Amino acid sequence: MTVIDLFSGCGGLALGFKWAKFKTVFASDIDENCEKTYLFNNPKVPFIKRDLRHISTHEIKSIIDNDVVDVVVGGPPCQGFSLANKKRNKVDKDPRNELFYEFVRVVKDLQPKAFVMENVRGLLSMKKGEVIKLMKQEFENSGIGYNVDYKLLLASDYGVPQNRQRVIMIGYRKDLDLIPEFPPKTYLRPITAWEAISDLPQINASEGDENMVYRTQPQNAYQDFMRVKSDKVNNHIAMRHTKRLIERFKVIKAGQSLAHVSQEHAAVKRGNPKEKSKIVFSQNNQRLHADKPAPTIAASFQSNFIHPYLNRNFTAREGARLQSFPDDYIFQGMRTKMSWEKGLSQYQQIGNAVPPLMAYVIAQKIKDTLENRPNNIGHKLFEEANLVS
Repeated sequence: MTVIDLFSGCGGLALGFKWAKFKTVFASDIDENCEKTYLFNNPKVPFIKRDLRHISTHEIKSIIDNDVVDVVVGGPPCQGFSLANKKRNKVDKDPRNELFYEFVRVVKDLQPKAFVMENVRGLLSMKKGEVIKLMKQEFENSGIGYNVDYKLLLASDYGVPQNRQRVIMIGYRKDLDLIPEFPPKTYLRPITAWEAISDLPQINASEGDENMVYRTQPQNAYQDFMRVKSDKVNNHIAMRHTKRLIERFKVIKAGQSLAHVSQEHAAVKRGNPKEKSKIVFSQNNQRLHADKPAPTIAASFQSNFIHPYLNRNFTAREGARLQSFPDDYIFQGMRTKMSWEKGLSQYQQIGNAVPPLMAYVIAQKIKDTLENRPNNIGHKLFEEANLVS
């Protein structure tokens, strides 16, 4: 089956669909570093780096040679929908939300058998639920029309070591007479942060190289899967920290953050190190529990979280592990980003992505539905042969 990947980011959705034996025939994103990462890991996929508002359906059809498209997937930019946006109830006035309608346009023009749209959980409460209903109606009334449903899914229910919640909307073309269903929970016990990263080289702040050797054997099935096609560790360089920051990290215990430290270790104002900052966010410098799944790995995770045992922030590779990207998926572009630099950093690409294991169970459910088969998703996804072949 074929899939078109819009607002692709670095390729989390596409990787999950690849594991479910879909072939991506076209992808697009506006970010130059996402393009670099996507093409490095998917060199045969036609990719256009451009705003979807400036990509015509005719151009997409010419690239895929007018082939039938089975599924269109994507996560339109969610800044206008985010819970962090204090003006989120003015969704109709936010130009960033125009891109949702571009996604609808492509679905309407290509008329795939199915579509999948991913977005933030804040979408469900916006305007007391009216926004998500409006989106549903847009697909139901687009072209031939779609049977549409949506659900809030929790990534840790599907083997991702992270309590990430995302709204997933699925639609099937009405002439197929199929009703959207969502993948059942496949993990009775979530995978913990330490189970996800404990086999990676234990490096301190400022340590690490672009290519490193594994220093231990895999310690569980999840780590086996992460390393199945990799003989080295990439993207595993620890950030540089000042002595003052490391001293702060030392006093932060599991589950605590910058909000819990004494004045001695409190943050100082930028440009005035003698004065303490009065702005404190609860996730700033939060040390993760080793025996629990990670919180949501957001685009800002490079400074949000502290390693469970080491006094430093996470590396990009550790973040990728918490997102369920395998070690052979290599991230391109700058590792971190200054405000004036263009393009998303490796950390931002990882944090913005759909976890591939979560994408896999969605893809497998859609494939089973389209092929009129019973659900064949196993309990231990990363032990399934079709994931690693």
